[in-house]
Amino acid sequence: MKRVITFGTFDLLHIGHVRIIERAAALGHYLIVGVSSDALNFKKKQCYPAYSQYDRMSIVLALKGVDEVFLEESLEEKEKYIKHFKADILVMGDDWAGKFDHLSHCCEIIYLPRTPDISTSSIKEFLKEVS
Repeated sequence: MKRVITFGTFDLLHIGHVRIIERAAALGHYLIVGVSSDALNFKKKQCYPAYSQYDRMSIVLALKGVDEVFLEESLEEKEKYIKHFKADILVMGDDWAGKFDHLSHCCEIIYLPRTPDISTSSIKEFLKEVS
C-alpha cells in the first residue's frame, strides 16, 4: 500500500487546494495531510490564517481522498513527519520545486503544478478590494 504525504496551510479552501489533494490521493492508496499550524503560518507570513488550525484540519479531513490529517508545526521537520507516517511519496506544489530533493533518501518526491491564477493570497486581496 503506497502512502502519500503532503503539506499546506489550506486557508480559504479553493479549487487549487482541491486539485492538489485529488492528484496527491491518486498517487497512492492512503493520503496523509499536514496542515500548517497557526504559529507556523505567522512565522512564515507574519499573519494568521483566516481559519484556525483546527477548523482547517477539519475542513481538509472532510475532503474526499484524505485519510488522515495532522498539525505541521515546523517546516524543518518534513523528514520526521515522513518517517513517522511511513510515507512512500512526498507531494508538494511546484512552487517548492527542488526544496525537498534532499529527502529522496527516505521517499519519492513529486512536485505537482499549481492551479493557475488561484491562491489564498489573491482571494484575500480580492476580498479587501470589494469590501
